[in-house]
Amino acid sequence: MGSGPSLDERAYVRAGEQQTAVKILVVGHFAVGKTTFIGSISEIVPLTTEETMTRAAESIDDLKGVNGKTTTTVAMDFGRLTISDRVVLYLFGTPGQQRFVQMWEDMARGALGALVLVDPERLADSFPVIDLIEQYGLDYAIAVNRFDHTSRREEHALREALDLLDDTPVVSCDARDEQSSAQALITLVRYLLDRAS
Repeated sequence: MGSGPSLDERAYVRAGEQQTAVKILVVGHFAVGKTTFIGSISEIVPLTTEETMTRAAESIDDLKGVNGKTTTTVAMDFGRLTISDRVVLYLFGTPGQQRFVQMWEDMARGALGALVLVDPERLADSFPVIDLIEQYGLDYAIAVNRFDHTSRREEHALREALDLLDDTPVVSCDARDEQSSAQALITLVRYLLDRAS
């Protein structure tokens, strides 16, 4: 497996500091950019479980609309982002294929909320993901990942297509870009804070 750093606690917890750890899920359908998102924003080398896709997977995973994808997450991605002296976000990226949903229950336990990445060209693929997040009772925000050569959709059209509640945040992002990914996370965290107050 292509795992990143060793499990040295100093990489994840700063010595002598009292920090509050906040668990956030980064979820979405297959090939929507979850691994890329965590890689763009994590302050540590992210832990990834990317494996080469095999011919056997071609008959299971829907590769329509996915160009040049050769690897896939088979367990999870993990990253860390300190947002203040006292608060650190632990980002857990879930695998997007339906055959891995049994892992979601454990990953959702203790999570404060979820950032749902969606591809504007494959919105229907997001329904099972949103259903799972709602099943686990997690508050979430939608981050519409911008891919090269995809048309932009108006927010109201996205809301209608995804059947979102009026207060569910929707933000556009480029999972490859640190600042854009940060803005998506800020949107989610602000929403979670508003819901908690």
